[in-house]
Amino acid sequence: MPDTPTPAPAPAPAATPVPVPAQVPAARRLPAAGAAGAAGPSGAADADVLVVGAGPAGLTLACELALARVRTVLLERDPAPPGYCRGFNLNARSLELLERRGLAERLLAEGPTVATTAFTAQARLDLAAMRTRHPYVLGIAQTRVEEILTEHAHHLGVRILRGHRLNALDLDDDGVHAHTDTPDGPALLRAGWLAGCDGGRSTVRKLAAIAFPGTPARRFTLLADVVLTDPQAIPFGVNTGPGGTVFAIPRPGYVRLITADPHPPRDRHEPLTLPRFQQALDHALGHRVPIARAHWLTRFGDAARLAERLRRGRVLLAGDAAHIHPPAGAIGVNAAIDDAMNLGWKLALVARGQAPETLLDTYHTERHAAGARLLRNTRAQALLAGDDEELAPVRDLLADLAQAKDTAGPLAEEITGIATRYPAPHGSGHPWEGAMVPDVPLHHDAFHDDTLHDDTLQHGALIPLLAHTGAGALLLEDTTAADALRTAAAPWADRVSAATVRPGALPDTSAVLVRPDGHAAWTAPPNQAPQTAAEQLRAALHLWFGPAAAPGPGAPDLP
Repeated sequence: MPDTPTPAPAPAPAATPVPVPAQVPAARRLPAAGAAGAAGPSGAADADVLVVGAGPAGLTLACELALARVRTVLLERDPAPPGYCRGFNLNARSLELLERRGLAERLLAEGPTVATTAFTAQARLDLAAMRTRHPYVLGIAQTRVEEILTEHAHHLGVRILRGHRLNALDLDDDGVHAHTDTPDGPALLRAGWLAGCDGGRSTVRKLAAIAFPGTPARRFTLLADVVLTDPQAIPFGVNTGPGGTVFAIPRPGYVRLITADPHPPRDRHEPLTLPRFQQALDHALGHRVPIARAHWLTRFGDAARLAERLRRGRVLLAGDAAHIHPPAGAIGVNAAIDDAMNLGWKLALVARGQAPETLLDTYHTERHAAGARLLRNTRAQALLAGDDEELAPVRDLLADLAQAKDTAGPLAEEITGIATRYPAPHGSGHPWEGAMVPDVPLHHDAFHDDTLHDDTLQHGALIPLLAHTGAGALLLEDTTAADALRTAAAPWADRVSAATVRPGALPDTSAVLVRPDGHAAWTAPPNQAPQTAAEQLRAALHLWFGPAAAPGPGAPDLP
């Protein structure tokens, strides 16, 4: 994902991060609009959660919250979606996550899949070697991904407010006051929580005073979506000239050209002009290639930064607001979706009062570590993409590893995020723990959740179950321990659906607790005493889903 892309013409300046004192007049309050805009139980809140930024991170997070019946308002400063597209791919990790919300099939219908992707100048990753249901990259415009997520958000009841710019925040122990400029003037919104998904120059991050350490951009790249005077003037693919390299990517009605910026301005936010890009293009190729007109021009750098913390009180960060990195592998949109899927179900449980705020600490722990790996991987790829001859042996070695039978798959899984594993403190050491659980087949008559509809029961697999409920799942082998485990999980039935799997579907374990994002949180050790396994399961349920629900009148005491 580009560091901080700047479209032409120049964008409006970032909001000044100066908190507004509580005594400043509250301006107008936003009117209620359906469930998302109604006041909370105290009559004070416009939403349970405010999400700032309608990119992939913000839209995915808003969908996750709304699926969990959390009143969500999404604020976007731009009055309309952008007229340009930042990227054109979703990788296997994003497809795995979105599949667990029933969206992957629709996305896959939008574009082609390719079983390799760029790694270094000398090698491509062999995605077909990965252990995933989606061993490829999907060619789809980010704008189209955002359109589909926006439609899904509207369907779930998210209130999306465009043309609303955040100016200041007042934070307290009970929530946030967001001061905004809107098309109708200043407005104040009150919510329990606020999530900043507003990009690399995040206003939320600045207002929350969260440090953003890392390395500044040292190399800059120019990107232009243009119509050439002669469409045949540049062959598609890599074009090397005396002054550099130009990548030409065909798009419907135009071509995307990417080349190094030989003379970046002192102000890296200075908007890129067509004459400036024309000069860089001609310099790289060594001859003039006339451009008729430009759709979009931008400059981006190889800065690598990771927010010091992903949570400060009731403010959280996700996507580019949390991390920026070199554009190697076009991983930015995928990392943003990953953050949002990790945060969504946790913030929903906390916002609904079903789990303590400490659950959100696991979001920081898991995704900050993932962000560090993201920066390491993209910085390494950026270095290898250069022309430093001292790195030639490293390039050759990695090119071999990217193609070798035993290493191609693990390397591709690491770079794309398929290898992502999260800590499972109460686990047994099973290989699935912390990893994405495959689509385990279930008995058609084995669901133990009366709230599920017949169409969900008939699918008979884990992924449709997660997509329908957005909740966790307890998968059980039909063993002597199953009854004890089912009874232990009963107080969490409003957050976890229990289902019996088909024989042999759980290798080397009799039970798996699956988080709403599809990762295994706990597995039962083989041949463990039922009561011991039940105690461990209760501890895992308490950690990941909050305290057990209070038993209803006349309910028996649970072991």
